[in-house]
Amino acid sequence: MSQTGRDYSEKRDFIRMRVDADVVLIHEGDQVSAVCIDLSSSGMQVEAPRSFKVGDRLYVSIDSEHSALSGLEAETEVVWVKAQEGDSQKLGLSILKMK
Repeated sequence: MSQTGRDYSEKRDFIRMRVDADVVLIHEGDQVSAVCIDLSSSGMQVEAPRSFKVGDRLYVSIDSEHSALSGLEAETEVVWVKAQEGDSQKLGLSILKMK
């Protein structure tokens, strides 16, 4: 099947990379440890132990485990939220700017 014949969600899933990396989310000066589940060129899915809401701006920092590679730092915006057990959430973050 050609790329144009695939529906949008399949195209999105095709370019996502599963990461499972520890991240730090910074929101209004507060630092929160979280886990990046997957990453694409335009966004990421993160599981966080506290509540955020759609529209929140988060600064995301992912350290590299390899000394030859720099980590990832990005300004993001929460575009969707899905509650998990307890107070944790899965968040869809759109990358606004890479540092």
